[in-house]
Amino acid sequence: MPWMQMTLTTNENQVDSVGDAMLALGALSVTLMDAEDVPILEPAPGETPLWDQVKMMFLFDMAIDPKQVLHQWQLNSLAKQTDHIKFELLEDKDWEREWMERFEPMRFGQRLWICPSWKPLVDPAAVNILLDPGLAFGTGTHPTTALCLEWLDSIDLKGKTLIDYGCGSGILAIAALKLGASKVVAVDIDPQALIATRENASRNQIDMQKLVVDYPEKLPDEAVDIVIANILAGPLKELSNIITKHCKINGQIALSGILDTQAEETRKVYQRSFDMESISYKNEWSRLVGTKIHSTQQNQPWSMS
Repeated sequence: MPWMQMTLTTNENQVDSVGDAMLALGALSVTLMDAEDVPILEPAPGETPLWDQVKMMFLFDMAIDPKQVLHQWQLNSLAKQTDHIKFELLEDKDWEREWMERFEPMRFGQRLWICPSWKPLVDPAAVNILLDPGLAFGTGTHPTTALCLEWLDSIDLKGKTLIDYGCGSGILAIAALKLGASKVVAVDIDPQALIATRENASRNQIDMQKLVVDYPEKLPDEAVDIVIANILAGPLKELSNIITKHCKINGQIALSGILDTQAEETRKVYQRSFDMESISYKNEWSRLVGTKIHSTQQNQPWSMS
């Protein structure tokens, strides 16, 4: 059946109170979105991000009277903390199916294709990854993921070990293994990401002896050939010591999820221990790549156990 959707904007401090008040007025669900188009891909470790200005969307039963709901809301003292209120009819659609129909196979570099698991392969002879993102970030459609996939396709991964820090759907970890990596550790703070990564690995018939999926705190004190992290500039700077520690001397890092305006500042953090290459850009996003030249810590060899 169709629904009545009410939208408004408020500041981050009022989100919980406004949400509770709307539920008391009969709202059946609450959805939050950034009201100013500030990109948030993944929170810093232990944090739940929220934007300064938040767009809130409330679903009501079609039987409600929007004028009555609006009148009741205007009597609430919180109404002064909200703006841009509107009602609209929301059609009842199979949103998951509609999204699935629009997700098409995509090519990255020379060898790599990301293919929806429910559609036929474009090139069966290519390196194909069958993907069903589920509830996790990472389909290849976002420029940051594309930048990482193109880089993985461009290098020789045969026999290399790798950490995918902030694995999301597992797309980068799976791509690395399909392109020849010998072992990958995929970590994320989001339990849904770990579920999605394991399911996508199974879908791609990945040998789970070669893939470890766990939380970041479970990372062993071992160094790998490559650390790839598609998160955000803030967490990347906070995690610089951890990422540096887990990369071997002469190993490489590939970092994305960085706005073009944040690239130089993030690059400076890592050039203390890495010989950084030229920054790569796609739309308003960037990717940093570097080779480790020194470390203050003793790197340990990778263990297959």
